[in-house]
Amino acid sequence: MILEKYNQYYRVAYSYTHNEADACDIVQNGAYKALRGCHTLKKTEYASTWVYRIMLNECFRYMKQPQNLSYEYMQDAMRKEPSYMEDSSESLDIQRALDSLSEQDKAVIVLRFFEDMKLEEIADILAENLSTVKSRLYRGIKKLRSVLGENT
Repeated sequence: MILEKYNQYYRVAYSYTHNEADACDIVQNGAYKALRGCHTLKKTEYASTWVYRIMLNECFRYMKQPQNLSYEYMQDAMRKEPSYMEDSSESLDIQRALDSLSEQDKAVIVLRFFEDMKLEEIADILAENLSTVKSRLYRGIKKLRSVLGENT
């Protein structure tokens, strides 16, 4: 199952790291943790959301590492464009706007619009109430509009 959704996990990781090698490392670490802990999964029908949660936790862990938040890293990230978006100045503006969101709001936006997940699935992955996910989506969209409106 992990290999079947590798590209989806990679896109989520890349949206946080803006670096191919780091995104691959996150997916590899997440896959390792999922395989190592698969015996703890009580219901197999939740395997997909469980693995997404592991991948997001790996992304959050990556972002908390001080060396990943350096000035050089941020400058480099702003110059790069994600491989899953069309090459254009608009996609770079969108990526910068996404980077301005909190980790939780960004996770909701990425899973909803880039991974085309339903709000209920996102709530399961993030282990949050559906109303919380809806609030995060609304707040995230509002902030994106504000940031993008300032840039245009």
